[in-house]
Amino acid sequence: MKQKLFILPIILIYSLGIAQQLQPDDLEYLGAFRLTDSAGTPDNVGWEWSNWSSGLTYYPYGDPEGPEDGFPGSLFGVGHDHTQYISEISIPVPVISPEKDVNDLNTAQTLQEFQDIKGNLFNPMELPRVGLEYLPPQGSQETPKLYFAWAPHLDEGAVNPSHGWCELDLANPQSTGTWRIGDYWNYVTGDYIFSIPPAWADVNTPNMYVATGRFRDGGQGSMGPSIIAYGPWIQGNPPESGTTLTATPLLLYGNVYQENPQTLNNYHHSDQWSGGVWLTVQDKSAVIFVGTKGEGDCWYGYADGTQWPNDQNKEGSGERGWWSGSFAGQFLFYDTGELAAVAQGNMEVWEPQPYATLDIDECLYHIDSEQQWYHIGAAACDRQRGLLYVMEPLADSYKSIIHVWRVTPSSAVQEKKSPDHQYRLEQNYPNPFNLKTTIVFSLPERTEVTLEIFDMSGRCINTLISEVKVSGMHRVFWNGNDLRGRTVASGMYLYRLLIKNPASGKITFTNIRKMIITK
Repeated sequence: MKQKLFILPIILIYSLGIAQQLQPDDLEYLGAFRLTDSAGTPDNVGWEWSNWSSGLTYYPYGDPEGPEDGFPGSLFGVGHDHTQYISEISIPVPVISPEKDVNDLNTAQTLQEFQDIKGNLFNPMELPRVGLEYLPPQGSQETPKLYFAWAPHLDEGAVNPSHGWCELDLANPQSTGTWRIGDYWNYVTGDYIFSIPPAWADVNTPNMYVATGRFRDGGQGSMGPSIIAYGPWIQGNPPESGTTLTATPLLLYGNVYQENPQTLNNYHHSDQWSGGVWLTVQDKSAVIFVGTKGEGDCWYGYADGTQWPNDQNKEGSGERGWWSGSFAGQFLFYDTGELAAVAQGNMEVWEPQPYATLDIDECLYHIDSEQQWYHIGAAACDRQRGLLYVMEPLADSYKSIIHVWRVTPSSAVQEKKSPDHQYRLEQNYPNPFNLKTTIVFSLPERTEVTLEIFDMSGRCINTLISEVKVSGMHRVFWNGNDLRGRTVASGMYLYRLLIKNPASGKITFTNIRKMIITK
């Protein structure tokens, strides 16, 4: 019985989407560390030029003989863009260098040398995108796996198999696959991979504990990052090569082939969202995308402003592609409650928008121009310790470095409050009740308010308020009826107060309490 009482609130948190939002100022920058030098053989194998193809995942049981320095485990990562071999490294203590001098940083140690885990599964690719993620044994598996994805940059409309898994022994990976992710284009599936917390997945995407996605510049896939949940072990151990895996979309914007497509707020064709993690610490959570955000004007052509093909008589300078007036390394924060609403059919796949962003250029080492592409690359997280690892390409000559952030323990458990006033949701009275109960809440300012009633399965049975309210104390009565006016059964129910900023639409506060009806 104790175990059921412990698990129930966790399930309800994920079911109702009431986990508090992880905020940018919850993240504390810890510094960075260097990657090892490569042996140089064979050619183009090493950490140099890990840029387009960068992939990264955290392995909690790696480096078991390492020091007890607060950074246990290891990282598997993708090396040189031309070969995309995989290596495993230790995680040294990150260092903040005031002068941003890589010589001040600690250096990771190689735990497994670079190996080619692709085997014969993929043909040679131009400018490949690669995803990588560790998961413990799932379904009937007996060993943990590395899940991977490979897809070329230029692959318009392709739906060919792109995903697989392998063992953690890189010298003997026993790679298997490849599989399609539903009927989705590779332009929205063939890049980053990250794991989904089991408690959330068990409620919203049963047996699908891994997510994949991709952002393709130019809006040819999704005009913003995408998230597609899947679980290949559901269809075999392993599924047959060529299998189309069952998949559940959690985030998917429109594309340029559609009329009036839905987009990421402040979307630019030049954006580059290159990695994602699902970070949870205690009662806070977020899906965080890392990448490079275009700002100002946006055009296709050259960095000097020459537009192609409009300015065909003008010779532009530099590389042709999508450009913006400036670029910034940035994190996007998505509400996992909104993703739950999508999974349950209560929101459209294009409706979630970031509730917060974080610009991180002040932490980066190699930014020397406003129009520099590729500020950051892949990402991974140690969810247990609230650690976020992000690659910065070309920061150590031709090699990447890895930056580290931590969810600070104090901000992870404290609710942010104004010193003079705050949002409050009081316990209903009377409680338990029979015919009618009163719910009281207080607002420090005029804001958008939603007050809802849920049963213990997580189903919304009534919405008492959904409107803008002025500041002050408010009382709302509930007579125990559902949306259709029917009297609900005796038992325990939940009521949730959700506050949004009327101007931005961002959630600024949420709280939930229990109440009991007796007949």
